[in-house]
Amino acid sequence: MIFWQLFLAFFIPGILGYGGGPASIPLVEAEVVDRYGWMTTQEFGEVLAIGNALPGPIATKMAGYIGYAEGGVLGAAVALLAAVGPSLVLMIGLMVTLLKYKDSPKVKNITKLVRPVIAVLLGVMALQFFTESAESSGIIETLAIAGVSYFLLEVKKMHPAFVILLALAYGGITGFI
Repeated sequence: MIFWQLFLAFFIPGILGYGGGPASIPLVEAEVVDRYGWMTTQEFGEVLAIGNALPGPIATKMAGYIGYAEGGVLGAAVALLAAVGPSLVLMIGLMVTLLKYKDSPKVKNITKLVRPVIAVLLGVMALQFFTESAESSGIIETLAIAGVSYFLLEVKKMHPAFVILLALAYGGITGFI
């Protein structure tokens, strides 16, 4: 049963998550946290942070980790197949059509309409992470982490992976104190 649940948890976001990993992250969170209860929102945020720090597509890293945590090696394989399966099938099936109509204004407008939806989904997820962080760590510490992260990313132009690693290190240090 767990393998079927893992398959559905990553197959459904794979079908509905137009725009790649960032677009499917809120959908995966809904499945993993809300529907199946395999993780809390905080645990999911930690998996997301680690996945962002590593190279490669975020959806496959999350599928592999969550699949392994819930079903071992076979669970990881099922979750990975479910995460990449819809995209793989659609890419192969639609390649000819897209090449035929690639210069069409209608095709170009579809992308313009989808981007704001993805931005809203990511914004809602970020707000959820922020409010949970403020509740568990306090508003001052949450704002300080956000401010330091912004400064390092925008002013110092530090790579996001290093900012994530610093935040993980900070969380690890404060977790022991």
